[in-house]
Parts: sequence; C-alpha cells; structure tokens
Amino acid sequence: MMAAHRLLIGLAGLMGAAGVALAAASAHGGDASRLASASAMLLFHATAILATVALLARGLLHGGIGLIAACGFVGGAALFAGDLTLRQFAGHSLFPYAAPTGGTVMILSWLAVTLAAVVAQK
Repeated sequence: MMAAHRLLIGLAGLMGAAGVALAAASAHGGDASRLASASAMLLFHATAILATVALLARGLLHGGIGLIAACGFVGGAALFAGDLTLRQFAGHSLFPYAAPTGGTVMILSWLAVTLAAVVAQK
C-alpha cells in the first residue's frame, strides 16, 4: 500500500476520533450547534477518505485525481471543523471565511471523486 494511502487512513482515524469527541462535547454543552456541525463533517469525511482509499486500492478511481479528492476531504473538513470549533471555544474564527472555504473544498473533492470514477482506466 502506498505511503500516501497509509497517511490518509491515519488522518481519517484522527478525524473520526475528533468527530466523536466533538459530538460528545456538543451533547453535553449549552449552545453547541457549531460543534455538532463540526462533528458531522469530520465523521462523514473520515468515512469518505476510507472509502476513497479503498476504491483507489481496487483501481476503481483514477489514482492522481482520487488522491487529490481524499486530500481535499482532509483539508476541507479540517478547515470547516477547525473554524467552527475555534469559534465555539475561543470566540473567534480561524481566518475570515475559513468554514465556507472548507465547505467549498469538500464539495470540489466530491466532484473530484466523480471525475476520478469517470476517467479511471478500468
């Protein structure tokens, strides 16, 4: 298995753990709707990363495009969830438009998965 695949799997594991932790914080906090959204994005995209790596390993996605998509899931979810979490706990954002930028990266990553499937060699 490629080193990039192992790294992505490890990052997906960290994202899943962070997603569960944020879900718990959301359930036990006062107005913690931001944490629930951050948790959902981390958990959904951790799973998407694992699925993308599995599809890449099976040759069902174009390698380069699929890797870009999986990396986009990591970066986009980290930006989105990081910004919402920082707003919740610190009262300020990561940087202006960090959450929408992360959301846009995740959308583009899903489109990249689509493209990777269409142009795959098998």
